[in-house]
Amino acid sequence: MKLSHLSLIACLFTATNAFALSSDSEQPIYIDSDSQHLDMKSNKVTFIGDVKLKQGSININADKVIVIRSPVDDTLKEIEGYGEPATFSQLTDEGKTLKGRAKELYYNVDDDQLTMLKEAVLAQDESTIQGEKITYKITSQKLTADGGQGETKKRVSTVLQPTQKQ
Repeated sequence: MKLSHLSLIACLFTATNAFALSSDSEQPIYIDSDSQHLDMKSNKVTFIGDVKLKQGSININADKVIVIRSPVDDTLKEIEGYGEPATFSQLTDEGKTLKGRAKELYYNVDDDQLTMLKEAVLAQDESTIQGEKITYKITSQKLTADGGQGETKKRVSTVLQPTQKQ
C-alpha cells in the first residue's frame, strides 16, 4: 500500500496553525438522536438517526454515532461516526473552521487522532484534501492521506489555494 505523506499539508494549515480550539476537550458533550442504545458491559452508547454531537466548537452530524468509554475510569476513549456522509467541523484557536466528511469517522481521544475512511475530504478555507483514508493527528498537525488499495485504488487529490494578500 502506497501512502502519500503530504508535506504540502503545511501549506494548507500552517498559515493559521490549525490547532483545534484548546478548550473543546474541557467542554461537555451534547448528543441528540432519534434513538439511543446503551451496552453497560462494553461501555458503548450507540446513537441512531440524524445524530448531532456537539462539544465546544466540535460538531459531528451522522446517521449513527458510537461513544466508547473506558471500563476502568469511565473516561471517553473513542467516538465513531457513520453516514452518507458523516460530517464534522471544528474551530481552530485562530478562528478558522476545519471541516471534514467521510462515510466513516473515528476519533481516538488518547491519540488525539481523527481517521476518516471512504470518500474522505478534509478542508480549511478553500484548500482541500481527498482520499479513501485520511488520518489527522490533531495536536501535532500531521496528516497522511491514502488513495486506497487493490482494484478500487484511487489517487489522493489536493487543492491548495494561494494566500490572499491584504
